[in-house]
Amino acid sequence: MTARQPAEWAPHAATWTAFPSHAELWEDDLVAAQVEVAEMVRAIAKGERVELLVANDEAMAVARDMLGDVDVRLHAYAFGDIWLRDTGPLFLQSPHGMAAAGFRFNFWGGKYDLPGDEGVAAFVANMTKTPLAKHGWVLEGGAIDVDGTGLVVTTEQCLLNPNRNPKMDRVEVESHLRRDLGLDRVLWLGDGLLNDHTDGHVDNLARFVGPGRLALPVAAGKDDPNKDVYEDAWDRARDFGLDVVPVPSPGKVLRDGEIVPASHMNFYIANAVVVVPLYGAASDHDAVKAIAALFPDREVIGMRADHILTGGGSFHCSSQQLPA
Repeated sequence: MTARQPAEWAPHAATWTAFPSHAELWEDDLVAAQVEVAEMVRAIAKGERVELLVANDEAMAVARDMLGDVDVRLHAYAFGDIWLRDTGPLFLQSPHGMAAAGFRFNFWGGKYDLPGDEGVAAFVANMTKTPLAKHGWVLEGGAIDVDGTGLVVTTEQCLLNPNRNPKMDRVEVESHLRRDLGLDRVLWLGDGLLNDHTDGHVDNLARFVGPGRLALPVAAGKDDPNKDVYEDAWDRARDFGLDVVPVPSPGKVLRDGEIVPASHMNFYIANAVVVVPLYGAASDHDAVKAIAALFPDREVIGMRADHILTGGGSFHCSSQQLPA
């Protein structure tokens, strides 16, 4: 068996995540985002240890105050932002033990310049004493989702975007996924969510919930800004032969008059819980209910993520599992 990225629902030794630390990035949302991340950490810690990166002394004091009674280890590291799904290593399992894969990070197609993010993968690999293989092409963890059998889902908007790997075509991307992550079958979806500055990360759109079983959103009505994206994803997943299950979309969610890429699909599957982002939308209750039906062996917890979303992501974007 080749080294391969296991499914997220496989047992974890720990979860790595990061604490909002920079007032200049989060502005008025800093404290509220810290509260939301702390609540996520508290939930995950019901079933596994949490390893939390904190970027500066001020944030470290806040994290200690909020999480002093939780099974969490705090690590001082001057990261740029909290999105460890993209900046951290991807962990692989094989008969020879654990390995980690690190990829070239170009700040989501050159949109942001956040010093410190380019070193997160090496820091986490070193702290976990996991050998890190460094690969020279651009890949963020949120751009892919896997079912543990070698099947991966991604979007053309992200992995074929000229701002990532302009000299690589679909065949080359598939070859690199096979070589570096043990992923030998690829479901290509089209676009991701509207106004998603990651250029369509799939973990906001489509998530595996079992081998060959893919959860996809259902539009909240004709005015859902992602209605066409969802319908195209459903068509492609069915044509691929997958078992597709529905999760409600929050529909049109606005921040300062702008449509934001709010999605219940950015849930995180931990050992004991599944943490589902909520936005005060009409779909909140039904989304938690739908996801709970998919994970009967875990407590499914809905948590507000409005303020984390102002930074560009949610619970899945900010977390990275360390397999057991």
